[in-house]
This record gives sequence, structure tokens and C-alpha cells, in this order.
Amino acid sequence: MVGLIQEQHPDRCRLFMQWKQMDWPVMVDALNRLEVKAVPITVFVDEHGIVRNIPGRRGDRAEMAAQFAAASFEAPARGEPSIEKPDVAGMNLDELKRAKAEALIIKGDLALLAALNAPDGAALDIAIESFRDALEHHPNPGLTHFQLGVAYRTRFDSAYRHADDFNKAIAHWQKALDLDPNQYIWRRRIEQYGPRLMKPYSFYDWVHEARSDIEVRGETPVQLAVEPSGAEFANPERTFTLDDEPRENPDPEGRIDRDKEGLIRAQVIVVPSAVKAGRAVRVHVLMTPDQSPRVKGHWNNEVDDTVVWVDVPVESGWSVDKPYLTVPRPANTKSAVSMETRQVEFELMVPEGLAPGTHSIPAFALYYVCEDVDGKCLYRRQDLAIHVNVVE
Repeated sequence: MVGLIQEQHPDRCRLFMQWKQMDWPVMVDALNRLEVKAVPITVFVDEHGIVRNIPGRRGDRAEMAAQFAAASFEAPARGEPSIEKPDVAGMNLDELKRAKAEALIIKGDLALLAALNAPDGAALDIAIESFRDALEHHPNPGLTHFQLGVAYRTRFDSAYRHADDFNKAIAHWQKALDLDPNQYIWRRRIEQYGPRLMKPYSFYDWVHEARSDIEVRGETPVQLAVEPSGAEFANPERTFTLDDEPRENPDPEGRIDRDKEGLIRAQVIVVPSAVKAGRAVRVHVLMTPDQSPRVKGHWNNEVDDTVVWVDVPVESGWSVDKPYLTVPRPANTKSAVSMETRQVEFELMVPEGLAPGTHSIPAFALYYVCEDVDGKCLYRRQDLAIHVNVVE
């Protein structure tokens, strides 16, 4: 038996296998190359490598497995492998475009698979460029949009991150799902980072228990290259819940000096990238010190925590589950400064009947930051714009 997962982060699968003491091979299809729409599926492959049956989701797999195990299959006739070259000269324009798109997709797949095995900025760039170019020619671009989203998210999770990679990943996954709304795998990828109201379950609530159980056995848990975020731990909810603790705007008159030096770079990601009125989105705010030679920003860990305030327009019908959020200073460091990415997540409820279009919700971050390791330390504010795309 061989397992197959659609997971984008293979090390999370390895942790789960260690926890459950699974000892069979599991392959990773992060790109959904099998074009699986729903799981689980079972594929019966004989000893000659021939697929004999792929039963439907409601098929009696136990009975089919017994019949398959009892059957005998003749070895197929083997000939010299050959590659049929396409007749380019006989193709019309649409066929040529499709052939070019398919070649670009293969190039992108190979580059991304190489990058998944060994992080490589050049390979990630090639994968993204190949999928982007393929979209210009492919008549059925849903899968290519999904794979391009995987490539952007892979680069976001690497040391070669570009500023807008996470946003672009969400946007392309949304385009893929719009083209095929019945695609379970693509929908789950958005739900993984989305609001609690759209979640079918908590995606990674098992991680803490797994680590604890593994350590009790005297083993060291598999290290995760990318820790799951709050959205990935969050449990589903049926109603939109608000923080019942009274909160006050920490800078109501906007008197704190703005971060004109650009010491901290902030990214705002809204999931899903398009939402209907009366539904919720989850907002991810990532803040990273600018390490360019001109700026050399560092977090100041000797004062107070980082604060984010969401100034939601309640009078317009908007709601936010947590208007006041904090990011604690690192607890495991004695350094006065640090350069980690700090993240907060919160959810917004879009008012019923809101007109389609892009709506902006104001927010801001307050933080202590230093210019270089031994430079001047400052208290700064950065205004944030949360753009919510409302569709019909």
C-alpha cells in the first residue's frame, strides 16, 4: 500500500505519520497533478503497474479489495518505449497554444517539485513564470491557477519570499475555485487560511497533541519548516463571535509619529480574496523589519508588545471579532533586538446588502523599533488598509 496526500507542507504529514506510527510510504501531490476533486479515493494497481480500478467514493472498497487480491493478471506485452512527437505542422492555432501551455506546465511542475525537495529561489521563479505564461494559452486554466497559487505559497514559505506572494496565492486559488466550484481540494486550500465560518474542521488542531504524545514516547517530533498559523488551528464556528472585553483605541487622535523611515514592512492578506455580502473574511497582517542596507530595521524587545488596532466602521454594519490585538515580544531570547516576522489574524463580517466593490477598513500598528542593532530606538505607528473585495 502507498498513500498519497494533497498537503502542501510534507513535513506536517511526516509529523502525523510519526504520531500514528505509520510505516508505509506516502507520496505528496501538492500540485494536484492527479486532478483529484475529492478524497479519499482508492486506486487498485496490479503487480505489473497497471491501474485496474478506481472505485467511486461510495463503492464497497473492502469487497473490491478482496476481489482484486484474489485475481491474477497477465503481464502486458512490453515493447521499446517511444515518444510520439506532436505534428506541429498540422496543428491549428488553438492546438499550438494548448501544446505550448502543456509544455510550460510540465516545466513549471518540474521546477516546483525540485524546489519542494531542495529550496531554490531560481527554481521557484521558473515555476511561477512557467505557470503564468501557461495561463495565456491554456483553454482550461483552473488547474494551472491552482498550481500557480501553490508556487506562490511555496515561495512565501521560503527564504526567497516576495512581498505579495501570499496574496497572489490566495487570488489564484480563488480563480481556480471560481472556474470549478466543486473542486474539494482547491476549496480546502482557501478554507485552510480562511475565517471560522467557512471551515469544515480545524486543519491542524492535532499538532500539539501529536508533539506531546511523541515526546512521552521518548522521541523527538519531526520539525516543521513552517509552523501552522492561527487560521490553521482555528475551529469552525456557526455564528460570528465578538470579543466581549471592552477595548479602546490606543491612538484615537493619531498623534503617534508614523514610520516614515519604513523600518517595518507590513503585508495585509484577506482570505478569501472575494466574498459575498453577509459573510466573513479572515485578515492576516504580517510585519517584518526591513533589512535593506539603507534601513536595517530591528524590533526593540526592551519595551512593550506590538499592538494592532482595527478601526472597523460599526455604524456601517461592519463587525470585527478582535479589534485590539497584540504580538508579545519573543519569550525565548535575551537579545534587545530581533528580526522575526510578527503576525496577527482577525476576522471581519461584511454587512448584509453591501454593494459589490472594494471596501477599505482602516487599521494601524504601534510598535517599538530600532534603527540597526545599535541605532536609535523609536515608537512608531503604521497605518494599514484592509481591502475587502465584495462580489454579487
